[in-house]
Amino acid sequence: MENGFIKLISKEENIRLDLFLKKTNPSLSREFIKKLIKENCVYVNGSIKKPSYKVKVNDLVEINLKEPEPLNLKPEKLNIEIVYEDNDIIVVNKPQGMLTHPVGNKKEGTLVNALLYYSKNLSRIGGVLRPGIIHRLDKDTSGLLLVAKNDFSHKILSNDLKERKIKRIYYAVVKGIVKEDKGVIEIPLTKSFKSKKFVKPSFSGREAVTEFKVLKRYKEYTLLEVSLRTGRTHQIRVHLSYIGYPIVGDKIYGISCPELQGQLLHAKKIVFTHPRTKEKMSFDIPLPSYFEDFLQRVDER
Repeated sequence: MENGFIKLISKEENIRLDLFLKKTNPSLSREFIKKLIKENCVYVNGSIKKPSYKVKVNDLVEINLKEPEPLNLKPEKLNIEIVYEDNDIIVVNKPQGMLTHPVGNKKEGTLVNALLYYSKNLSRIGGVLRPGIIHRLDKDTSGLLLVAKNDFSHKILSNDLKERKIKRIYYAVVKGIVKEDKGVIEIPLTKSFKSKKFVKPSFSGREAVTEFKVLKRYKEYTLLEVSLRTGRTHQIRVHLSYIGYPIVGDKIYGISCPELQGQLLHAKKIVFTHPRTKEKMSFDIPLPSYFEDFLQRVDER
């Protein structure tokens, strides 16, 4: 990056400009990318192009990252657990029921609101609605999230995420007895035509790869360890449902459970290289109490 510009030489052929920017800069939100293109801050071979422009191999794509707008989000004192913190990063345990960042009209009660209260230093690359956010968890998925406190860390970690150098391991309880001890699910995913909030399997969609391993089988359920090779929206939830093992408590893709507030999906472990010290960092947290309680109940049946 030079003087606020990101310069990219395309290795892609016939991909929309907005999709190319998201693919090469996963930490930038779609809203922020749309805004950059609309305000003529993206150039292809020196010319302004529309979001629908099809990027070609060897196209020079330049992004003018202007000074970020002032944050107008409300810092809130919310209950979040800081697992680790230094001058560059924060590792936080997001509770179930909390949005990672503001969406639509929901601009309060999110993890970002909590982080703004907790820390004065968060990176600004992700746009005004996602300061510090490297990756996200669904509202009803709990567990570990990595947050950048400055742009230096954000750029490196975002690139590591794109190159699949950050390992994220989840625990999930699914309905049914999974027969295989381990497996790989390779099914492309795309946004649903009915609602952009939902995702569905589609062979014309984006690559999505999920690995799973059986940890314990119960009478009617299976506890899985799940890891991501890619990080598509709702990937684990859709993949497990598609192969016939929906996540318990998932009201959209799985099976609802009156005793649960959301799905039994927990981001339990994360492994990455520290952006500044290059030290290997690994964090592993316990399952939430409601998760443990469910496992104990089904184990006693």
